[in-house]
Amino acid sequence: MENKRHDTVITQTDFTDIKLFRRGKVRDVYDLGTYLLIVATDRISAFDVIMPDPIPGKGVILNEISVFWFSFVEDIIPNHLAESDASRFPENCKPYQKILARRSMLVRKTRPLPVECIVRGYLSGSGWNEYKKSGTVCSLTLPKGLKESDRLSEPIFTPSTKADAGHDVNIGYKEMEALIGAELSRRIRDISIEVYRKAAQYAIGRGIIIADTKMEFGLTEDQRLILIDELLTPDSSRFWPLEGYHPGGAQPSFDKQYLRDYLISIHWDNNTPPPHLPDFVIEQTRIKYQQAYDLLVTRKI
Repeated sequence: MENKRHDTVITQTDFTDIKLFRRGKVRDVYDLGTYLLIVATDRISAFDVIMPDPIPGKGVILNEISVFWFSFVEDIIPNHLAESDASRFPENCKPYQKILARRSMLVRKTRPLPVECIVRGYLSGSGWNEYKKSGTVCSLTLPKGLKESDRLSEPIFTPSTKADAGHDVNIGYKEMEALIGAELSRRIRDISIEVYRKAAQYAIGRGIIIADTKMEFGLTEDQRLILIDELLTPDSSRFWPLEGYHPGGAQPSFDKQYLRDYLISIHWDNNTPPPHLPDFVIEQTRIKYQQAYDLLVTRKI
């Protein structure tokens, strides 16, 4: 994806004749009646805060990676994707087809569950920070003596709350049961781990370690459980190169960890207005997202 292809950077959409449903950290969502229209912008967030500068082309990469994974795991669980070809969207989307192309999807409406379903196959991020202090990750006791970035003997399921703004909070499995019930909790835990296992096995063959990922689920009007939102993207996952993987410290990544590391290096406090990003951070982040796309989907944008 060359820079010259980024003449149009989409930081926000304003489709005045379509009802805006909500704006998330990255996605603008419109209500089309039977369906929702989800548009992946080039916004990027870190530590649950939207940065003031976009990553050119990021929305296209996120959207197409999700479309790929939704199809890949459809044998495990259905998903909300109804159409990803903008030329087939309803008539009132036609004026915006150029903007919508490759960065949007038409999805079925659901009642989203109020939790994010995180699966960790490796010890990193907030999980590593907790483990250092207590030997646990989200109340799950792990073996002693693990190093940062170690592969876990089995993937673990560690849910969190879900926030459109502000910070998500890790919760224990019992807290999730209190929120959505024991049976539904068991189903989404088991499905999340199965999706992770299948995706991780595929990715490792393409040179990517999926260290962890988060998924979201919703219930349709007839109470069917389906995958929603995005799936296994560099925004929702930790992607590491298999080549050179060496536990005992942080790993290089194909995701926004590069951006997080930059923000940590300048001692941003995660709460005050975020700083503008230097050009080299924007470009390196873009390259990492592109590398993830090329390795996983193997079709050039």
